[in-house]
Amino acid sequence: MDERAGIQNSSLSDSRKIIFKKYEMGRMLGQGTFAKVYYGKNLATQESVAIKVINKEQVKKEGLIEQIQREISIMRLVRHPHIVELKEVMATKARVFFVMEYVRGGELFAKVVKGKLKEDLARKYFQQLVSAVDFCHSRGVYHRDLKPENLLVDENEDLKVSDFGLSSLPEQRRNDGLLHTRCGTPAYVAPEVLRKRGYDGSKADIWSCGVVLFVLLSGYLPFQHENVMKMYRKIFKAEFEFPPWISSDARRLISKLLVPDPEKRISIAEIMRNPWFQKGFKHPVVFSIAEPSGEKNGELELVTSTKSSSPPFFNAFEIISSMSSGFDLSNLFEDKRKQGSLFTSKCSASSIMERLESMAKKLNFNVLSAKEFKVKLQGKAEGRKGKLAVTAEVFEVVPEVAVVAFSKSAGDTLEYAKFCEEDLRPALKDIVWSWQGENNCQQL
Repeated sequence: MDERAGIQNSSLSDSRKIIFKKYEMGRMLGQGTFAKVYYGKNLATQESVAIKVINKEQVKKEGLIEQIQREISIMRLVRHPHIVELKEVMATKARVFFVMEYVRGGELFAKVVKGKLKEDLARKYFQQLVSAVDFCHSRGVYHRDLKPENLLVDENEDLKVSDFGLSSLPEQRRNDGLLHTRCGTPAYVAPEVLRKRGYDGSKADIWSCGVVLFVLLSGYLPFQHENVMKMYRKIFKAEFEFPPWISSDARRLISKLLVPDPEKRISIAEIMRNPWFQKGFKHPVVFSIAEPSGEKNGELELVTSTKSSSPPFFNAFEIISSMSSGFDLSNLFEDKRKQGSLFTSKCSASSIMERLESMAKKLNFNVLSAKEFKVKLQGKAEGRKGKLAVTAEVFEVVPEVAVVAFSKSAGDTLEYAKFCEEDLRPALKDIVWSWQGENNCQQL
């Protein structure tokens, strides 16, 4: 998209701009190394939003394209009352715009800087943090940078988790099933992450939750030293002292969270059964969110999904950025879905679901589940990395158009690419309007 077409000066004020004829962009709310965040307003609904603006050239120079792409993918996956919502992504030749939920209260860090919180308020924030983290884990997402600066508070004094720039997805795990990238803020990072060995993203997040809880109740960090290596040694040993005002029940919970051995660290299910945590806790209800891909190992499920007679709505910008080779966002982000793994169809969502199930049988795949307009398939034959598992999800664009997105859940990437090209295309050719990247998709 031409830069001038995307951004126009508003006649209201020189400091305000209209972007994509849809949002008014006003004062700057914050600034990072590669992005600036502005207050914005939806011109049609007057809804307040936050607009994160990223400079493409800077991102390319620093080799952060994959990180930005991952942040978009993750924020589309995690819709929860205590997670900042990504509303849409837009782009011009020079910039990428994240339009996000506007959280009026600012960072939780600003409250902690003033001193410790009352125990009931700290418990409330911790409950909301754990419920959000549990939901992320159920979707295969690990935040990896949980700290008060990345936790926002809205006008109702409710917590919102933000900044998924360092988060990971399941495909980032190596063959050992562990993550290996050192990231996060040292004072909040789990010891196994600092040791440069593989680590379980969920257990590392739980450690960070423990540090956050300690900070909320005490007003300072459990592990701190002017010498970084000495601070690391304290973290490795979980060497810290409680201030006298923290209750014995809260101490017991924190002592189970800040355990150096991740295998002995408390799980989220156990956190939510803890008496101190349970006090006044209400499960947040999330509607119309598809079941997570992957097992939860018996852990308590926080999400209440309503059965829907129609598929989820798919944002038009997401279609264009995923499918159109001429749109600037897709030039910046090289979609990990190979050609042939996403298509549009003029068939109804229910008929597409039926067709996907019948296709699976013909291609010698088992249907593991088929609900909420999402089908999980698994091949019967053993491949190079086990059985190939594929997930297909149907999204509604408008009543007459649906998008079907395929992704690899398990197995070998090359085998998945071959499956898309040699099996998927021929099997579904009569219900496809356009495959990803083909010119006629721009009729949308």
